[in-house]
Amino acid sequence: MDLETLKRQLAAGESVEREFKSDRRQISDQEIYEDVVAMANASGGVLLIGVRDDGTVSGAKPRHGKTTDPVKLQAAIFNNTVPSVNTRISLVAHPDGPVIAIEVDPYPEPCATTAGKSLRRTLGGDGKPQTVAYYPRDHRSRRMDLGLLDFSAQPLQGTAFADLDPLEFERLRQTITRLRGDRSLLDLSDEELAKALRLVETQESGLVPNIAGLLLLGREPVLRNVLSTHEVHFQVLDAQQQVKANDAFHGPLLQTLEHLEARFAARNSEQEVAVGLFRLPVPDYSPVGFREAVNNAVLHRDFSQMQAVYVQWQPDHLLIANPGGFPAGVTLENLLVHEPKPRNPRLAEAFKRIGLVEQTGRGVDKIFLEQLRYGRPVPDYSRSDAYGVRVILRGGEASLQFAAFVFEQDKQGQPLTLDDLLVLNTLFFERQMDSETAATLLQKDRSNARATLERLHERGLIERRVNKRAPWYHLSAALYQRFHLKAEYIRAKGFEPLQHEQMVLEYARQHGGISRGEAAGLCQINVHQASRLLKRISSKNKEFQLVGNGRGARYVWKHHK
Repeated sequence: MDLETLKRQLAAGESVEREFKSDRRQISDQEIYEDVVAMANASGGVLLIGVRDDGTVSGAKPRHGKTTDPVKLQAAIFNNTVPSVNTRISLVAHPDGPVIAIEVDPYPEPCATTAGKSLRRTLGGDGKPQTVAYYPRDHRSRRMDLGLLDFSAQPLQGTAFADLDPLEFERLRQTITRLRGDRSLLDLSDEELAKALRLVETQESGLVPNIAGLLLLGREPVLRNVLSTHEVHFQVLDAQQQVKANDAFHGPLLQTLEHLEARFAARNSEQEVAVGLFRLPVPDYSPVGFREAVNNAVLHRDFSQMQAVYVQWQPDHLLIANPGGFPAGVTLENLLVHEPKPRNPRLAEAFKRIGLVEQTGRGVDKIFLEQLRYGRPVPDYSRSDAYGVRVILRGGEASLQFAAFVFEQDKQGQPLTLDDLLVLNTLFFERQMDSETAATLLQKDRSNARATLERLHERGLIERRVNKRAPWYHLSAALYQRFHLKAEYIRAKGFEPLQHEQMVLEYARQHGGISRGEAAGLCQINVHQASRLLKRISSKNKEFQLVGNGRGARYVWKHHK
């Protein structure tokens, strides 16, 4: 790590992946080993010794005579951790004192110090990073997060094939037919169907259900007895957060999903908008988006945790939450582009063949698409943390005209991609953006973001404005008119011609004149646009005239004193 990298780390502040340690009282070697183990048991990170909690450098004390030897410290960490943890250590010369930077990679197995202490970095209840004990009960969740353990594939000793409900097999066949799943499964016997979906394991005693099999087809009393962590709540809250309904489900998943969908449909009202000869229904919430969000919550939940999946219907939004954070490698910043990584692969495989989720595993994309196509804000995952994933689907008044526009594009054979809808939806709510903002929104690099913006510009859906720094974009006049937002178009585009003229004249009055470069900087436009602007003002106002030529040319205000 060099000085510039260190400065960026200090500016970013503490996080789960970044810990500051003041060395005012020299911290012990054992404390360093514990902090390294805590990071290795989480998502890795960097430990900065000689830095106060507020990010100011206090300086690290020498650990080996008059200096600190990074190689010796690295060897000490390696020899005092189990399994031995490799680190990268730098001694960075900061103007306010030396800083020891210890970079740690995540480890695929639980780590401890040789003294037997195991810890991990996580977010506390106050949202701040902290180091906590890493108990054996947490190890299974960690292995699941890393994709090293498929909890849903484990057989449950003490259970038998008779613990699967014949009625649920019939429900499964009906679900395959309704959702157009793998129809080759329909003619199989119950035993053959369970084998084909890999919901049972063959043992000496016969066919034994695995956890995925019990979750999908198990009898409810058996589920309550051997898999008590399986629970789903559907709650309805009013504006004062009073619970108006609280239904808990402990039965097999297909039955539970039907109950959830029925309660959702009973409350999901619709409006209609005319699109030519069609009447397009626009629901409060997309049934497809809701179904995908619930399926994701069930598939990706950590069944080893004693918590439930919650679906909360609130006056202006839906909250869907499941225990267990994002799988390792998935973050809020790459949620849309990271490859699918189910926490329970065996259960996910069965869901795909049944038809409950897409074969591609891109359920998050569908949640976003369904929310955006009705002119709703993007799904909000910002409340997620290491303990759970929480998505908010905003309700409220739908944009009927936006929904009609998306429908028209589909009918015309020019469907909008998820990237297109993300840009158009954001411009609809926030009025303007540049390519850097678009890159963050799309979770892609700036070249991909610019390509999306230019494609929409070529289709006449957005307009590009150029200033001194970079182009920025807003919805086209045609779209604003289509959405009955003519006044908003003027505000988004800005009153540039009139504003720029007034700004230039005021500057000239104050300073006696203005050059092309000064006008470009003042109005945040390029010099060619500034030249045309100055000529236009001069043609209208005889007291504002050009003096000189070439680089020394300047438009002056005749009555300046």
